[in-house]
Amino acid sequence: MFKKILAAVNEFVNSEVAAQYAITVAKSSRAKLFLVFVAEKNISRDILQRTESSLERLFIEARNNGIEVESAVESGEPVEKINEIVKEHNIDLVFAATRREDVTKRFFIKTISRQLILKLPCSVAIVRAVKMGGIHLKHILVPLRGRITNLEERSHFIAKLAEGFDSRVTLFHLHKPISGFFHGEIHFKPVHRDKHIPHDMEVFFDHLNKDKIPVEKKIEYGGIVRSITAEAAFRKNDLIVMGASGKSLMSSLVKGNPVEAVLRETPCNLIIFRPRRGK
Repeated sequence: MFKKILAAVNEFVNSEVAAQYAITVAKSSRAKLFLVFVAEKNISRDILQRTESSLERLFIEARNNGIEVESAVESGEPVEKINEIVKEHNIDLVFAATRREDVTKRFFIKTISRQLILKLPCSVAIVRAVKMGGIHLKHILVPLRGRITNLEERSHFIAKLAEGFDSRVTLFHLHKPISGFFHGEIHFKPVHRDKHIPHDMEVFFDHLNKDKIPVEKKIEYGGIVRSITAEAAFRKNDLIVMGASGKSLMSSLVKGNPVEAVLRETPCNLIIFRPRRGK
């Protein structure tokens, strides 16, 4: 499914972390990797040198992992140039890192991440790096709620991450509590919770099982952001992967989106995955 993967690299350490994820998925997918830095106008020589050093380190690591890899430094506006490269080389998946404004501002107001998610015709993985050291990924938390769109591609993405890092996966479903007229919210005991696991989550589970990924299902009730961040912290998860679509993310301009809040509050690294547009 992922035959060509692009990692957008810049002078910041978090972009190198995002590229590490790209290298791992490229290896498990047997995909070709493109490492690309787009230099904007008036870039300083110091920034250019730092980024070129980062590209060189990542290129060597990819080659040492047996990955077919190309590295390039381009000039121009980052989103436009990356879009051109995606179309020219038929890229299937782009990895990029969040920047400071993605966390300190509303996620969808004038950020490069917003533009990449909304404009690129391929799948996009935006990485929020909380831990800047080496990636030791043993447990991935995948929050799921309601109907899952693009289920096959989403489960494939999780499978390739887990395969590459030899990780376990927890599918984490948040169910709205049932309201009782006299007793307020009703929370089911654990023994009854499996009855409320949605069909799409079961299908997601089956896809990962077929790929021989160690996976478990968990269902909880409560607020989305608090439940996800508390689960990640308590279970000491290494990565949260949240799904998103261009439509749902655009709605955040009006009413906000849980992805934004988790982006700000996550206790571990986070990937926002938007599957290929139009499929």
